[in-house]
Amino acid sequence: MMRAMLNLTLVLACALLVVQPRAVAGAEAQAQERPTYGVFYTVWIKAGDPVAKVRVRLSRNPQWVRWMKFRVDPERYSDFEGTGDVEITEDSVLWHPPQDDAYLDFRVNLHSKRSSGGLDGVVNEKWALFRADDLIPPVRIDMEDGTESKAKLQLNLPEGWSLATPFPRYTSGRLRIDNPDRLFDRPTGWIIAGDIGTRRETIGDTRVAVSAPIGEDMRRMDMLAFLRWTMPTLQELFPQFPDRLLIVGADDPMWRGALSAPDSLYVHSDRPLLSENATSTVLHEIVHVAMGARSVPGSDWIVEGLAEYYSLETLHRSGTISDARYEKAHADLADWGKTSGPLNSERSSGAITARAVGVLRSIDAEIRRSSGGRRSLDDVARQLTSEGKPITFDRFRELATAAAGAPLPSMPDFG
Repeated sequence: MMRAMLNLTLVLACALLVVQPRAVAGAEAQAQERPTYGVFYTVWIKAGDPVAKVRVRLSRNPQWVRWMKFRVDPERYSDFEGTGDVEITEDSVLWHPPQDDAYLDFRVNLHSKRSSGGLDGVVNEKWALFRADDLIPPVRIDMEDGTESKAKLQLNLPEGWSLATPFPRYTSGRLRIDNPDRLFDRPTGWIIAGDIGTRRETIGDTRVAVSAPIGEDMRRMDMLAFLRWTMPTLQELFPQFPDRLLIVGADDPMWRGALSAPDSLYVHSDRPLLSENATSTVLHEIVHVAMGARSVPGSDWIVEGLAEYYSLETLHRSGTISDARYEKAHADLADWGKTSGPLNSERSSGAITARAVGVLRSIDAEIRRSSGGRRSLDDVARQLTSEGKPITFDRFRELATAAAGAPLPSMPDFG
């Protein structure tokens, strides 16, 4: 009997040793959770009217926000008014919200034209396509220490209009806005609404939607089939691949190009999935989405080069293109790159990006050779992605050199 009680005591003691650390860890995690204040964005869109009305309401604990300062483009934003103290200058709006019924109203012009003349923001009689970033001006905020926002978005659309966004949707129809790397949540990514067609598919752990206005020649099913073949390679390369991916597009007069944004991208419906030179605009932009990478001046060649390099790698590793076509594509890019300007130019495009692909391929080969095949440029790209910081040349060189374990002759010298 005594031996049985002793054994029971030992079992309970061991159980306490196991449970206690978990309980402590749970308490620590709970203590690290920041208290939240609510932000509720409401947008009213009318068919054929590019100017939408927006309301920013502090729906919970508004007393934790001392002021919000919006950087305003007067050609896009106008008619600011609200509760509390609203101070308007030519290029900014400073809002000191009251402790009760705190809201700020304004109007935003969602019509957007690029320097080339193509549109990347439209509201017409049948549909609307624009960036959520344009709804709310960039903002600085002074808030209670240790707090963060919890935001929702409500889009009020014309009767009969459908909607596709990269945001999770509550049963109420409101959308959850969550920027994990920011304390203040602001809508970002592409939005499309109206008389649209949307095709959806789950690829790996990612819910993919391809959406475009009816009659705009968007090849939705072709794109989903292409992504089912290629995207698993990208998901393996970038484990932090987003849970959601929205691809939107339309025909002329929309801009004849492609633009990535958080968890989403725009591509003109006329752009091929795979070009004659064996490159893919769609995959280039999806690499941007997967990495979420930004650059500092002079390092854009790294961001754009990685996007083009890994779009080509994805096509090759997935078996979408043959070894011979893969080598031909690299040779074509190398020839194009011979006409480039300085690699560390402020912006990288065209020939500069083509040249960057060749540099990155050489760096990858040197890392593999120096590490005995244990490391590659993949490890560098994953590390840059996981850090979530603007990419600098110094950091890229540091990570690549560490992966190789030796200096890299192919690494550019901008000294």
